[in-house]
Amino acid sequence: MSGERRSSCGLEFSAVPDLKQCLCVANEAKYDFIVAPLVHPRYKREFISGVAKERTDPFTRPDMILCNSDWNSLVIGKFSPHIDVDSPIPYVAKNSEEALNQEFCLASHLALTAVTLKLKGNIDRHINLARIVADKLASPVNCQVWLQVPMENPQNRVNSYRDEEHFSEVETETPWEWWNAFRIICDFDRKLGAALFVSHDLPEEDEISRWLGEPVKCLILPTTLFISNKKGFPVLGRAHQMLVKRFCSLDVQFIITGANRYRNISYYYHYLDYIWKSWQNDGPIERYARGYEDCLQCPLQPLMDNLESGTYEVFEKDPVKYSQYQLAIYQALLHKDAANNKKDENEELRPVIIMVVGAGRGPLVRAALNASETARVPVKIYAVEKNPNAVLTLQALQKEMWMDKVTVVSSDMREWVAPEKADILVSELLGSFGDNELSPECLDGVQRHLKSDGISIPRSYTSYIAPVQSSKLFNEVKQCKDKEKHPLTHFETPYVVHLQNKYDIAPTQPLFTFEHPNRNNIIDNSRYEMRKFSVQQNSILHGFSGYFDAVLYEDVMLSIEPRSHSPGMISWFPIFFPLKESIYLKAEDEICAHFWRRCNAKNVWYEWSVSKPVAIAIHNPNGRSYTIGL
Repeated sequence: MSGERRSSCGLEFSAVPDLKQCLCVANEAKYDFIVAPLVHPRYKREFISGVAKERTDPFTRPDMILCNSDWNSLVIGKFSPHIDVDSPIPYVAKNSEEALNQEFCLASHLALTAVTLKLKGNIDRHINLARIVADKLASPVNCQVWLQVPMENPQNRVNSYRDEEHFSEVETETPWEWWNAFRIICDFDRKLGAALFVSHDLPEEDEISRWLGEPVKCLILPTTLFISNKKGFPVLGRAHQMLVKRFCSLDVQFIITGANRYRNISYYYHYLDYIWKSWQNDGPIERYARGYEDCLQCPLQPLMDNLESGTYEVFEKDPVKYSQYQLAIYQALLHKDAANNKKDENEELRPVIIMVVGAGRGPLVRAALNASETARVPVKIYAVEKNPNAVLTLQALQKEMWMDKVTVVSSDMREWVAPEKADILVSELLGSFGDNELSPECLDGVQRHLKSDGISIPRSYTSYIAPVQSSKLFNEVKQCKDKEKHPLTHFETPYVVHLQNKYDIAPTQPLFTFEHPNRNNIIDNSRYEMRKFSVQQNSILHGFSGYFDAVLYEDVMLSIEPRSHSPGMISWFPIFFPLKESIYLKAEDEICAHFWRRCNAKNVWYEWSVSKPVAIAIHNPNGRSYTIGL
């Protein structure tokens, strides 16, 4: 999001006697849209029997009062508050269902972007409503449904006034449980979103974090939340400010509701826009990832596919990765220089042999040359690259700049027969999961060219996993379909994702580790590990997020693991392993996750499963949906 982009705010009206006038008021105050009743809140209709059944006058305003584009972009519809399709009185329930169908039909006719209704309790109070909403969402309409959910259960305030003797006996369900049961009935439909009503009392930190893994469309902010600053303008308290900033990362909208308590209602908008712009961080990661939030991308396979010029260009812009590589090479050169001088001080200083395998368009070669100059240690570099198009660039750089310091080799590193052995082997074959671009297989294949005391950069790398809740990603995977492939293909494929709309159910844990050079007599890069995670609160398991960190040399590190992420590094997004079935988790449950890295002569692939709290089938057995080609 650029610094020029403003927040999106709406203004809610309890009644709209003049729709155009309300839109003018909102527009003059800089609001982007209004939230308005589709039908007058007190206009009840009778479809079964009664005096109102025979009315001939229209039940609401005509559509021609606005043009279609204005209906579509400026109005969010509210359903009538008296509708109660779950009433225990059959007549009321039936009449309400007819009214609800009528208003849904009107919203579709007007092509509204969204309609909104309130949740007032758990699914037992809304099961018929959930069924009707699920039916509507399953029909071919584009209208979204925003469920208004309080962030804090109103019953908690009532309970807080009870004496301690009775308080312990009172248990209240969190509004997240209301929402979760409702959306499960609706089969996690992507057109169903949450509109969170923010009250004075905020829930616990864990509960707020859990909402960050949900499709929150907007925050509803009553005017009573705002307090006056020294200049008499509305502001939010510190806790509510932090709440708003945290949800800005989900690109939420805001809705102001309630009576205006200041001279101009635009003051609320200007304050929220100020928070929005102050939250925006226009650093390298944000600029690079803009527009890619929660988008599924297939991991690169540079061993099987030749990367495009644009891909090389993007990765070469990383402000951190190559400086870390340069530092690692610099330290390795100092180590090698000291060792060489120790052997024979009278012998002429020979250059340190560096092999850059998978050289691409040469960023690691430049890093090695810069490190050589800084360390004042002469080097001889072999730049090995299998992509013939990237080799053209390497050859041009060698002829114009690098001269005899660099020898360009056009070959697969595993097939190359080197004329001499290397002191330092440098590669950047790391993927979002560490080993998913087949760094182990590549480096094992080329390590025969490394001296017995040679140094590999990177020296080791470790993958990490964490259980994650994300309705957004679950729905994104569910939308992927391919008639020519296995029906579960997209749920058995790991994706590279810039994770935003997610809740981390538990902290990350290390999974697979690979070290280089690999001096084992029998080299086997297949792996199996099981990890256990403790669930802190009720949540939904949609899959596992994956990360890695790497030791380049000694204390020089690269990491995308959340707790040790290298600041400013942009080269890798996390990886996401989806589950074909969402799993409902309860507080204090234990997740037992199983991951396999499997290999044969042609491919490498991952398989994953869960055995607790419920057992599910193995994902991607025998690599039927996804493999990494050797």
